[in-house]
Amino acid sequence: MNSTPTVVVLKEGTDASQGRGQIISNINACLAIQDTLKPTLGPLGSDILIVNSREEVTITNDGATILKLLDVVHPAAKILVDIARAQDAEVGDGTTTVTLLASELLKESKQFIEENISSHIIVKGYRRAVQLAIEQIKALQYSVPEKKDTHDADFKQLLKQCASTAMSSKIINSNAAFFTDMVVDAVLTLGPHFNPAMVGWKTIPGGGMTETRLVKGVAFKKTFSYAGFEQQPKYFTNPKVVCLNVELELKAEKDNAEIRLEKVSDYQNIVDAEWTLIFQKLEKIVESGAQVVLSQLPIGDLATQYFADRGIFCAGRVPSQDMQRLSTALDVNIHSTVSSVTPEDCGVCGLFQETQIGAERYNLFTDIPDTTTVTFLMRGGAAQQIAELERSLNDALQVVKRTLSNSAVVAGGGAIEMELSKHIRDFAKTIPGKQQLIMIAFARALEVIPRTLADNAGLDSTEILNKLRSHHAKGDKWFGVDLSDDANYDAVSVGDLMEKCVWEPAMSKINSLSGAVEAACLILSVDETVKNQSRDNPNAAMAQQMAGRGRGMPQ
Repeated sequence: MNSTPTVVVLKEGTDASQGRGQIISNINACLAIQDTLKPTLGPLGSDILIVNSREEVTITNDGATILKLLDVVHPAAKILVDIARAQDAEVGDGTTTVTLLASELLKESKQFIEENISSHIIVKGYRRAVQLAIEQIKALQYSVPEKKDTHDADFKQLLKQCASTAMSSKIINSNAAFFTDMVVDAVLTLGPHFNPAMVGWKTIPGGGMTETRLVKGVAFKKTFSYAGFEQQPKYFTNPKVVCLNVELELKAEKDNAEIRLEKVSDYQNIVDAEWTLIFQKLEKIVESGAQVVLSQLPIGDLATQYFADRGIFCAGRVPSQDMQRLSTALDVNIHSTVSSVTPEDCGVCGLFQETQIGAERYNLFTDIPDTTTVTFLMRGGAAQQIAELERSLNDALQVVKRTLSNSAVVAGGGAIEMELSKHIRDFAKTIPGKQQLIMIAFARALEVIPRTLADNAGLDSTEILNKLRSHHAKGDKWFGVDLSDDANYDAVSVGDLMEKCVWEPAMSKINSLSGAVEAACLILSVDETVKNQSRDNPNAAMAQQMAGRGRGMPQ
């Protein structure tokens, strides 16, 4: 009798698992992520303190930041990290929401997997349900007229309400009115399609958060300065600015090269040549008419005193990102040589000044015509607080940007999720078979958002959901969990959140649903995992082999 020979395909030490148990294992890993993020959702959500291997402390409730810092290693759970990052890059807000939705969809599908229903049937039902949900959002969304006037008071108020909702769960919620004006002004200055690189973030420890300033232009910390710097003027109106990438100091070539001289006068000629070269550069800059000279490379003491004697301000070692933003705002090039610098190569800003902010001195370039860059000078008592302030402002910026480019909004606070849940349940009643059960499970998963909001506020989530289902059945489509300051927490806190101006960009909800369903379907479609341990640890296979041999040895 011929026996089938054993064929070894995978390297020794490879871990392979498959089947229904593998899908359930992946779902359980994602539910662990959900348990971590749930307490952070909503205005009354809590923050998480994370300490990394270098003992660096981060305090945040931003979903994308938490997932990035948790250093997730499970292959399936990493998909949730990816969708949170994608949501953060695309919309800027809703990273916790998209992760919770994806995890809840997997949780609802777990019962079907255990009942041996094919994951492909579940995926088909989820994809059909999300199409209905997106169509319903587009039908329900509130849009302003196509002709948007950014100076219109009503339109500005709409942007402020969206920014305020984005800030409701952030550290700056208590000063939302102060920061919403700042964020809306920043976005209106930048335009609806601004490049995030055109936003500068400067941290200045000390003071309170309300001492944060928005500079409609470029601001950077005072650079390293040489003797003569204090003699330079620190205030100009309508100055000409030149941006360089040139080193303006004596090179001292005697330290960098070997020179053989026959007489002493030759050495003096070399020294004089070095001085002649740098003076030619400085004279060329002065001839251009520039009053503010900036360079990414050092500007030495000779050049500093030279400019001071002629009433010119200079700064060397300017950070490249700040120099790039300034050159873009002034519409000038960064020159790598001074030989071609002309008066036409200088940009003009309305006001330049060096001012004291906290314990630091900052150079401010403002009143730039048609500027497309802004700088946030952020204040706070602790480094962790300022870092969270930056994340909060960035989220609000992205939300207002999306609202400005696509000014359609829906009510937040779980209102849109409850309305979508009702819509999908009604549709599910019209179809037979397993798809009906799967679509009802999808509708049930959407309720995780209002349920979590209520739980984090210390409310009875069961009673809240019952009330919301009742209101939505009556046609109150914008009823959600009311966590505003005037809400009555002794009673069931539900209300019309569209009237209370708790608004979110419709695009944010559409992206959250699409991303959550795509992630859930991807995880459900994987029923086998192959992990090569030896790739991560070259000694793992050898150690396993030696352990196997050791078990057979006599004691």
